[in-house]
Amino acid sequence: MAGSAPVLIGAGQFTYRGDPGVSPSPTALLKIAAERAALDAGIGAVGLKAIQDLAVVGFTIDAPGSRRVFPHSTNAPASLAKAIGAEPRWSVYSEMGGNTPQSLINTLAERIARGEADLALTVGCEFLGSAMKRMAKGLPFDDWAEDHDQPPPQRIGDPRRGVTEYEARHGINRPINIYPLFENALRARDGRSIPEHQRRMGELFARFTDVAAENPEAWFPVKRSAEELVTVSEKNRMIGFPYPKLLNAIMEVDQSAAVILASEEKARELGVPEEKWVYLHGCGDAADLWHPLDRQDFHSSPAMRRTGQKALEMAGVSLDRIDLFDLYSCFPVAVEIGAEELGLSLDDPRGLTVTGGLPYAGGPGNNYVMHSVAVMMQKLRRRPGAYGLVTGNGWYLTKQSTGIYSTQRPDKPFEREDPAVLQREIDALPHPEIVEQPQGRGVIETYTVVHKREGPFLGIVVGRDEAGRRFCANTPNDAAFLNVFEASEQVGRAGTVSQTADGLNLFTPE
Repeated sequence: MAGSAPVLIGAGQFTYRGDPGVSPSPTALLKIAAERAALDAGIGAVGLKAIQDLAVVGFTIDAPGSRRVFPHSTNAPASLAKAIGAEPRWSVYSEMGGNTPQSLINTLAERIARGEADLALTVGCEFLGSAMKRMAKGLPFDDWAEDHDQPPPQRIGDPRRGVTEYEARHGINRPINIYPLFENALRARDGRSIPEHQRRMGELFARFTDVAAENPEAWFPVKRSAEELVTVSEKNRMIGFPYPKLLNAIMEVDQSAAVILASEEKARELGVPEEKWVYLHGCGDAADLWHPLDRQDFHSSPAMRRTGQKALEMAGVSLDRIDLFDLYSCFPVAVEIGAEELGLSLDDPRGLTVTGGLPYAGGPGNNYVMHSVAVMMQKLRRRPGAYGLVTGNGWYLTKQSTGIYSTQRPDKPFEREDPAVLQREIDALPHPEIVEQPQGRGVIETYTVVHKREGPFLGIVVGRDEAGRRFCANTPNDAAFLNVFEASEQVGRAGTVSQTADGLNLFTPE
């Protein structure tokens, strides 16, 4: 109906850099971002109280299997609603994933377009920066405590764990262990030497630091050279080969961001100037085959490709019509594969980030993309009629979400295709058979070496046996062997695989 087109009307960000002993609680971080979004829209506290839909991005410490325990609300949407005086009719708390902010915006826009709401708030935060410092210093969390006598929130999103028990037993269980598997596979596919590829990653992310240096909300607003980013040193130790610390997302931050959406009718009623309106023109949501070992290969993402295509088709624009990009950037390979699947070169003159990326602007848990959208809104308002594309990525190049934005009013109603349609297409893709107890000869498909401060301690291999079945294994964990193992290309190397006394697969190169 007339007036039901969804529009983003306000966005707010907050970065806390002060004393960790008096840092804002999780609920306070959410409230600050929400209030800043309301201020940006010009609707103030009265507007916040009127929200009908409220979607809060899940905190990292609520991830399945998380062992970090800090006082925080057991129902973040309820706590925030109380703090801002709102009584939303629909209130949700998300499952885990960096795709979540864009996916929530897609969902809220759809609800507004259907007439199910006319004013919505989505918000998230991360507080690991101050929380970890408080723990290390033995500081109390009394000021974070809340009344926990409230029912659990309604959850939204896919709750499945990102890896299988088989994968987890062999160390394929953390982003810093898994993304290097994709990176090394990509390098081997392209036939680059290790030094050449390290230089390529450094040059890519040096351009991200240039953007972060100009971002007032960036966690590390520091311009760095390509050489500095990839040179291993005491301050830039290797984490998971080939990534030194400066190429990893930084999650120990204190940051929050929020976006407010409304129907056009409600935006006019609230008096939001039209020059602040930003429309969601196109969107797409899908997941790749869920577990890493199920993937077709380790250097592509059909879900990235298809959600990008779906968003462009819905928006009715081609890639060359996009003026601004923010590609999810937890590690270089996420950008490299994302750009390739969209059809972008890594040195595209339009740039691949508006924030500076997760390692430099900050990787606030599942909420980074809310910052992407907030900055994108600012830039699009300054360039009326321009288009911006934002991507989000959850788990291990698993869950993908894409959005296309512009101040230009769409010439057709907002109609989001059911994500299940695209998901069925991806789920039907062929993939290798998996064997959990391989025996005999095998060949390395990809690999990594995981480090502690003291040095390398874990070699991880994904390989194929002689029948072409995929397996995962560990290597001998001798430090001297592991140093040699990451010094030269291992993809394609043959060896034998067997089982250890404790049931793990052991790959021994020839």
